[in-house]
Amino acid sequence: MISKSVRETSKISKIFLDKILKTKGLEAAMVVGLSGDLGAGKTAFTQSVGKHLKIKNKIISPTFVIMKKYPLPLPRGSARRARGSNFKYFFHLDAYRLKDEKELLHLGWDEIVGDKEHLVFIEWPENVIKAMPKHSRYINISLDKKGRRKLELK
Repeated sequence: MISKSVRETSKISKIFLDKILKTKGLEAAMVVGLSGDLGAGKTAFTQSVGKHLKIKNKIISPTFVIMKKYPLPLPRGSARRARGSNFKYFFHLDAYRLKDEKELLHLGWDEIVGDKEHLVFIEWPENVIKAMPKHSRYINISLDKKGRRKLELK
């Protein structure tokens, strides 16, 4: 998919989010790896997903803190999660500064990815590829010569 604007990226993120929210039978967290060069739009894509999930806090890059955790709100007067989701928490991680997957273990990675109520977006998954669950989804974002974003959803 090609995005020429923030609005188009938001539409693409909604399509992707709707698709992963329909995934059934997960026994563990839904993990999404975001790859791409610096400035490609990984955090912007994640921010857009957060807006669609109605996360109230501003989502910022966790490059220096490595991980941010956001509760997912319940719709008013409802006992069900936003957008039909069964997820309670949204995690945003940035593995850019990590040397290997062993550093994720200190953050409670096994507990995070082992909980089916967690939705996890991790930037730079290639830096911790051995820790990525087999059922993970991936998004690669690249810029073309015209400055458009090419998003490959896998």
